[in-house]
Amino acid sequence: MNQVDIQVKQEFPLTIKRLGINGEGVGYFKKQVVFVPGALPGEEVVAEVTDVKPKFATAKIKTIRKESPERVQPPCPVYEACGGCQLQHVTYSEQLKFKKDLIHQALERHAKDLAESIEVKDTIGMEDPWRYRNKSQFQTAKDGKKVIAGLYSMNSHELVDIKECIVQRKETNKATQVVRKQLEKLDIPIYNERTKKGCVRTIVTRVGIHKGEVQIVIVTAGEELPNKEKLITQLENKMPEVKSIMQNINPSSTSMIFGHKTVNLSGKPTIEEKLEEFTYHLSARAFFQLNPSQTVKLYDEVKKAAALTGKEKIVDAYCGSGTIGLWLSDGASEIRGMDVVKESIIDARKNAKNHGVKKFDYQVGTADEWMFKWKKEGFKPDVVVVDPPRTGCDEKLLETILSLKPKTFIYTSCNPSTLAKDLKTLSGQYKIESIQPVDMFPQTSQVESVTKLVLK
Repeated sequence: MNQVDIQVKQEFPLTIKRLGINGEGVGYFKKQVVFVPGALPGEEVVAEVTDVKPKFATAKIKTIRKESPERVQPPCPVYEACGGCQLQHVTYSEQLKFKKDLIHQALERHAKDLAESIEVKDTIGMEDPWRYRNKSQFQTAKDGKKVIAGLYSMNSHELVDIKECIVQRKETNKATQVVRKQLEKLDIPIYNERTKKGCVRTIVTRVGIHKGEVQIVIVTAGEELPNKEKLITQLENKMPEVKSIMQNINPSSTSMIFGHKTVNLSGKPTIEEKLEEFTYHLSARAFFQLNPSQTVKLYDEVKKAAALTGKEKIVDAYCGSGTIGLWLSDGASEIRGMDVVKESIIDARKNAKNHGVKKFDYQVGTADEWMFKWKKEGFKPDVVVVDPPRTGCDEKLLETILSLKPKTFIYTSCNPSTLAKDLKTLSGQYKIESIQPVDMFPQTSQVESVTKLVLK
């Protein structure tokens, strides 16, 4: 595996063997791994090398000599520039197979001794895999006098102006464009990443699909928002469906969208969303799944895995606004949960109360601190459910699980690699029954899954 063998701008024929974790084609040239964005398994391409690293090279397609039958024309006009979706050039049935394979690949890489024994089921997909996202977070920039809003191009700091995103719901697309036009019209200063001057950094829009309520969050670099009153009036006049306008202040140089302080500019501080019989109140920073129709399928898989009888005590770690715990509430005797975001816990308490959950306790903090505290008070969970961020479960949480030994541990994951690593850690004490992939983000290389672990 000598990198001297391959040079930038070098061209060579390449057969694509599989898709990698970011949806790129993977081939081998002189035993070296070559990643080719946009190439599909089974294709024979002529690749031109764009970058060489010690263990791999990256290349672009010059020509396709043999095309995959699974290749389709991407319907999005900025598909290649944007990088928000990675799989629009692949048939949807093939996307679902790829997502199952991603989990297999992660197990092979990070938990080889487990890979053979774990059942990975077929991916649960959508009937219509477009316009499903209920929330958008578009960065802003100035292009001359024009305000643009969009996403950064893959591996660059080039902002792609997106007028209409076809995986976003129409309501969020409309709200983003209305805000963008008003920022331009009222000449409200746009934040400049380079000079660190200006005001508006990001336009965040979310829709509660059940009632059609829209929330707009304008993320600014400082407390001041020039022409604030005029902006609020214009947004309310142009979009009566907007029920909540918030300002979030994020002064730090970070890739994080939100800062810690949120101010209510107009309307309610939360909007409402409903999944089946459950109503959720969502504040600006509260986590809520981005694809409501698939969320029902995902949570039903969690419920199936939990197999509750009505007697179980449940802990919902990383609970957000309490969505998963509430979904299980009719089969549990008590629910407790924790999250480090204070607003989420306020939402979770409110949501549980509104649903008449008899016994619940939601606290601000980490799972390890609360679970040990509760243990001292005599509370031991039968079932623990988690839906952690992409980084996987916190090491301390895994130690807590191994120490407290709940009978059932249900792991909802959005990252196969961190899932596989965490399963390896847990596999000494827990039997991994099955992994059920669910396609929450069609057209992208992301996959969610529900894993059931039972104490040995």
